[in-house]
Amino acid sequence: MTLAVPAPARPGTAALPTAGLRATARITARADGVGGATRLPVLDGDGPLALRRVRGYGHQARVCVVGAMSAPLGGDRLAIEAVAEEGAALHITAAAATVALPGRNAGHATYDVRLTVADGARLEWLPEPLISAAGSDLRMTTTVELAPTARLVLREEQVLGRTGEPTGALRSRLTVRRAGRTLLDQETAYGPGAPGWDTAAVLDGHRATGQLLVVEPERYAEPVGVRLLGEAADGAGQGVLAPLAGPAALVTAVAPDALRLRHLLDEAARSHLQIGL
Repeated sequence: MTLAVPAPARPGTAALPTAGLRATARITARADGVGGATRLPVLDGDGPLALRRVRGYGHQARVCVVGAMSAPLGGDRLAIEAVAEEGAALHITAAAATVALPGRNAGHATYDVRLTVADGARLEWLPEPLISAAGSDLRMTTTVELAPTARLVLREEQVLGRTGEPTGALRSRLTVRRAGRTLLDQETAYGPGAPGWDTAAVLDGHRATGQLLVVEPERYAEPVGVRLLGEAADGAGQGVLAPLAGPAALVTAVAPDALRLRHLLDEAARSHLQIGL
């Protein structure tokens, strides 16, 4: 995990010391009609969002997001747009955790992820955790548009504060639509200004929270059963696997730290969803 401390000014932004950074990275995956492999006709990194092509697996194309500078800081406006066209298979991960930091600009930062998956395509969005450092203020949105036969594996993990420090302010919204209809729409808020976020009704003292969403039209034609994950008594976190109103399953979990949160999500993927991450 790489943690960065904001410098007095970023390279190339000295003339606008109080203006936040604007950057959008774009990825397009396209199935090769001849060999069946997935190509990447668009792989366009921007600002702190550098994109690296990594070795694929089978017909799948793989992309790693590499942080090229400290971001997001206060006032930044960052976005990632990924499109998996018909029949394509795309896997996106990250080289390290994303750390939301306070910046010289007093405004909040935004980080928007927009994913589009066409018919017969599969997209795996598996970044490393987002860490909300003390003093930061981040608004994050993830919006997914799925065609009727699209498949999706999406993991989100959020860690509230680095070791020994309080959390920053974090607002997050995840919206998933399938064939134009809402499959999931949820919003969470943690840290300063969010009432009750650390009570027994929400995190109950835990500092890591996350979810794993799997949309598989063929596998989940029948809803999965509700299952509880983890044990409250052992201090390793808890979670729940639940069906959604569609061919999808959602795992939601809380844990004391990022390592135990990942263990919960990975165990749910292997043992209950029968997928590898």
